[in-house]
Amino acid sequence: MEDLSLMILVLTLISLFSGYFIKFKTSLGKKLPPGSFGIPLIGESISFIRAQIQDGSDEWIRSRILKYGPVFKTSLMGSKTVVITGQAGNRFVFGGGDTGIGGNQVATVARILGKHSIFEISGFRHKLVRSAITNFLKPENIQRIVGEIDLLVKDQIFKELDGKDVVQLVPLVKRLTFKVTCSLFFGLPEGKDQDTLFEDFTIAIKGLWAIPLNLLGTQFYKAVQARGRIAKLLTKLIKEKKNKATKMTPQNNDIISALLLLIDEVGKPLQEQEIVDNLITVIVASHDTTSILLSLLLRHLSTDSKIFSEVLQEQKEVVKAVEGSERKVITWNEIQMMKHTWRVAQELMRMTPPAFGNFKCAWRDTNFDGYDIPKGWKVFWVASGTHMDSNIFEDPNRFDPSRFENSTKSFPPYTYIAFGAGPRICPGAEFARIEVLLTIHHLLTKYSWTQMIKDEPLRREPLPYPAMGLPVKLHQRNDI
Repeated sequence: MEDLSLMILVLTLISLFSGYFIKFKTSLGKKLPPGSFGIPLIGESISFIRAQIQDGSDEWIRSRILKYGPVFKTSLMGSKTVVITGQAGNRFVFGGGDTGIGGNQVATVARILGKHSIFEISGFRHKLVRSAITNFLKPENIQRIVGEIDLLVKDQIFKELDGKDVVQLVPLVKRLTFKVTCSLFFGLPEGKDQDTLFEDFTIAIKGLWAIPLNLLGTQFYKAVQARGRIAKLLTKLIKEKKNKATKMTPQNNDIISALLLLIDEVGKPLQEQEIVDNLITVIVASHDTTSILLSLLLRHLSTDSKIFSEVLQEQKEVVKAVEGSERKVITWNEIQMMKHTWRVAQELMRMTPPAFGNFKCAWRDTNFDGYDIPKGWKVFWVASGTHMDSNIFEDPNRFDPSRFENSTKSFPPYTYIAFGAGPRICPGAEFARIEVLLTIHHLLTKYSWTQMIKDEPLRREPLPYPAMGLPVKLHQRNDI
């Protein structure tokens, strides 16, 4: 214990002196945004993480906007950070072009995802890897396999719920979405490896926004260890794919094969570690948005009888359409019938976005709104800056899915950023939409449930989930 306290003291002193030097060096002659870096080493990370856990992230941001304005500086997860809010800020971050903003994450995220993640690399390498992932996830490819996804979702729901009358819905959707992702993206069948991967992934993701102390017993240390085990398992999968290299084609339906087929600018394939880092990135990006949205949807449907009835009626029409066809599985045509269900999901993501914000990085000295942002500083964007702006969304605290009825969008660009925006929109958005709609369809048409904890709050670690896991009493339907 004394050794640990001494180590923390030494780290703090080093950070104190180096922090003053870095602060002086990077700010010399620059007009920095107003704000506070907090205490040495830790910055404002503790209050930020505490706000996350208590679902007070928006209040944490608002309190500083009131004090400093819509652009302010802070220090989070070991990085000097500029927080940017509002439509102009979203355009600056997501609009592409030479703004000097890249994808590099804070040290904790970078350590879990890996230095070769598409969020960390730039230039030709970034374009090469992002292109492969985007091509794999492009809407026309996902639309062709809706029936396959439907069978996977239906089978997994049956296995999870068969014989149960009480269940926690949050762990259920986490396992379901993870297993569907593993099967479709990596060709990893159900079994011990898939279960182990899920357990380690659950640990690793909690370290994304943690205090950056890689010391025995800390959340970050546990996450780093889990990341190592994940990398080892993925390396084994890659080797197995390499052994089947002669059978690989660009049409192979898994991301590992797609990355193995890539050739860089000098004619060489990607290194094994590059593939591992980007597979971990894909798992994080594809799994959490979907499982969070499903948790929020099920939580809302448990308490809003009007919305529940509307969504259930729409899903009954889908059942009729499937029964009247020869396929007996849901396809792209039936997905197009679920418009109101998706509008409910969009409104939930407006009010409680799966990622309330995230980090980018200034890869060169740049500026925004009259303030300088030094090279190497992080830039943090915030969804609530526009999602909850009454000038953009009338009465923003009112739940109203009809906001999204107009397919041409009645709100300005770069104001609804649940999946990002512009050229930097999430490439997996269509896959997430289809997986969410299929899961909701099968749960609503085969089961009803009663929420066991009234007014269950949300908790972020760092992502928003019902704090108690959303336990419900489950009843099998016989009327549809």
